[in-house]
Amino acid sequence: MQINLIFTLKSLYVSIIYTNFALVMMSPYILPPSPETEKAADEVREKVHAYMRMHPESELHRCGKMFGVLIVRRKGGSETSYLAAFSAKLDGSYRREGFVPPVVEMMDEPVGHNKEESRRLQKLLFASYYFVNGKGERKNLLEIFEKEKAIIPPEEWFGKKLASERMPPAGAGECCAPKLLQYALTHDLEPIALAEFWIGAPSKTDIRQEGGFYTPCSGKCGPILKHMLEGIEVKGVDVKKSELEPEVIYEDAWLVVVNKPAGMLSVPGKGEEPSAESYFKSTASDVKSIKAVHRLDQDTSGLLVLAKTEDVYKELQAHFQRRDILKRYEAVVKPHDAAKLPDEGMIELPLLPNPYDRPRQMIDSKHGKVAITRPPSRWFGIVGFLSIDRAYAPVTRACSAPKRIECTDCGR
Repeated sequence: MQINLIFTLKSLYVSIIYTNFALVMMSPYILPPSPETEKAADEVREKVHAYMRMHPESELHRCGKMFGVLIVRRKGGSETSYLAAFSAKLDGSYRREGFVPPVVEMMDEPVGHNKEESRRLQKLLFASYYFVNGKGERKNLLEIFEKEKAIIPPEEWFGKKLASERMPPAGAGECCAPKLLQYALTHDLEPIALAEFWIGAPSKTDIRQEGGFYTPCSGKCGPILKHMLEGIEVKGVDVKKSELEPEVIYEDAWLVVVNKPAGMLSVPGKGEEPSAESYFKSTASDVKSIKAVHRLDQDTSGLLVLAKTEDVYKELQAHFQRRDILKRYEAVVKPHDAAKLPDEGMIELPLLPNPYDRPRQMIDSKHGKVAITRPPSRWFGIVGFLSIDRAYAPVTRACSAPKRIECTDCGR
């Protein structure tokens, strides 16, 4: 399959053209990406690496950036090409040849003389960001985020007065996925498949590594993509979440221990996604009350304890709170540099939930809680088994005092 780069800066349309033909697109939330998007990403990566070699002062050498590609096809055509984008600015510029332009032309971020003025200018900016969807409908950022749960940044978790007016998060609309879809849908291009990937030095706050592919963030991109994908048939979900079932490992009259599959929530969320707790509430007719005693992240598989009565739930919770119960996390890891396999030392970084991309974590030196990870004590070639033993330390409120998490090797 031949893929050609669309140099958007030389082929911009003056008028807005809304698409009115049937759209079918691979889900942007599925990894690994399609072979076509991987090939396009390789081409973009080569071009950016060449740029980095020519510009040793580029910010990409200090902290990388998210890039994206969107496989497209012109209306009525059969040949495919791709669009490319980068998030926000690249070395101080919103425009670079070979990449789609920003949704809104902007010289600099609006800055007011005080917080009220800055907020007013920011609101005017959000009102100017209009996004179209597969139905041809237009909404600005204020309309898109109007009914979304407010995102509170970490600096406002600790006793500061929160703004009463709900606003989109800063930087919304400047990520790769919305920029790519906006350009395609307003220029008579049919979106086929999208992928986002990291180029440059690793991120200092998130898990972002050179060459890695990542799904769009839930906080900034999620609501925008939800609007933009309306009218587009999205395909590519290889495992339906409704088909996920927890495996019962142990059960008696008081509790049940299950192996929760990756992709399933532990407890019900704000949407309609199935959870281990709701699964047993719907299948166990003889159990009046069943509660998950602790949590596992949605993408983590492993043992989950559920209590069948309120008394058992409270008793087991007390054991976790007293740290009588030890939780062990294991992962298969592979270093980027196989010549530098760590066998001693530790990683100590302050972590907290990423409000812009839940349920992922982020590094925050000011507000994060101490987390210690020791490297694998045994390597198999270039692959190691990382094991963390953690005494459970519940978080009762966002601004609770940091609790130290001790981690030890399991000897595997």
